[in-house]
Amino acid sequence: MTARVLIVDDIPANVRLLQAKLEADYYDVITAGNGQAGIETAIEEQPDIILLDVMMPGVDGYEVCRQLKHHPETRHIPIILLTALDGREDRLSGLEAGADDFLTKPVDDIILMARLKALVRLKQMVDDLRQREASSRRAGLSGEDLYNRQISATGNVLILDDNERQGERLMLQLGHDHRCAYVTDPAEGLRIAAGRVDLVVLNMTAKAFDPLRWVAQLRSSEPTRHRPVLGIYNPDDRKALLKALDLGVNDVAPKPLDMQELLARAKTQIRRKRYSDFLRDSLDRSLEMAVTDGLTGLNNRRFLDHQLSLALSRHNRGGQPCSVLLLDIDFFKRVNDTYGHDAGDEVIKEFARRLSLNVRAIDLPCRFGGEEFVVLMPETESVDAGHIAERVRQQVADAPFILSDGRQLNVTVSVGVATSQGLGDSPESLLKRADEGVYEAKSSGRNRVVIKAAA
Repeated sequence: MTARVLIVDDIPANVRLLQAKLEADYYDVITAGNGQAGIETAIEEQPDIILLDVMMPGVDGYEVCRQLKHHPETRHIPIILLTALDGREDRLSGLEAGADDFLTKPVDDIILMARLKALVRLKQMVDDLRQREASSRRAGLSGEDLYNRQISATGNVLILDDNERQGERLMLQLGHDHRCAYVTDPAEGLRIAAGRVDLVVLNMTAKAFDPLRWVAQLRSSEPTRHRPVLGIYNPDDRKALLKALDLGVNDVAPKPLDMQELLARAKTQIRRKRYSDFLRDSLDRSLEMAVTDGLTGLNNRRFLDHQLSLALSRHNRGGQPCSVLLLDIDFFKRVNDTYGHDAGDEVIKEFARRLSLNVRAIDLPCRFGGEEFVVLMPETESVDAGHIAERVRQQVADAPFILSDGRQLNVTVSVGVATSQGLGDSPESLLKRADEGVYEAKSSGRNRVVIKAAA
């Protein structure tokens, strides 16, 4: 896995040594010689990950980290602090500034490469979501202010630990800021992790179950694939640590546990998870908007075209026929001209409501455009489609439409029904027959249903 790495260090010898190691592993490396240059380079170059020295003149690494994590263009870039400082307060300062990890010089090359790969993998996933969300914003499908949104670092934490004393201590400490659940059974842990969990704190030294196998199961299941895991590990078990990172453990905290460090790492993971959730939710809303009519809440023509093509393909492969209803509100222009466009919108919305209530659960009512609607009816013969069309017609005509100002309007609809004929039928030909049925219904007096057979 290759990526662009920004090294920020004021000592050229350190930069050259680290650059040589990374380039030997096929990373693309860019460098900056001081903190301010690091900030500017990160904003301009948008690296995949930043390796940041702490002790630099002027703007030190902590301040660089804080500024990058507050900048909308760089807050999503993982940062690893590299320093000769190895005190507890130094680690906490780095993590609280927003760093994703804190490695002490001389850096263990294997551990560094493992952390790089894990963080780059996560960054690439977030980048994919950000690009899709940005595309939706450009298309006008997302109105969320993504870059100024505040992301919470409080969440739901699952603790999986066979050491009850340690588990209870974790519950006590994490429970001050988070909603926690503690389990000792790995199967129960997988079940809970499939729910609303923002972080799993896992004892990687558990004896009652295999924590590495549990991580593998978590990552192989769709509902839990993206759950962040913070592993508690034994610093002497280097092999287990590397395997855990390779399997997808997002972050690790060494024994003996420093609770403040654990809390800082937990907040970082939860904040990143919430950010990813926001991007996914925004993308889902954008996709829904792309196939939904804003006035009625029904699906739009784009959705209809796709679903109708699928239904016809199933019929052509030997499946059941499908039918469509094309519905056109009678004298709708008169409503707009007499009562105004706001009243026209109210009629459209009430018509859509009645239409939705009087078709079957498998049917797909869509707004075709203006006062025209289409209902796609999978696996439906023309006789059944005609019965449902008549029911809709009656429900529209039998009760007046009441506007918000109390006025009442009598509304009727003309309906054309067409059923697929197998090979040779297309979405265009099917809708054309239904449209001919509507024309015939209007020509013969309106407020009626016409079933239009193929010629």
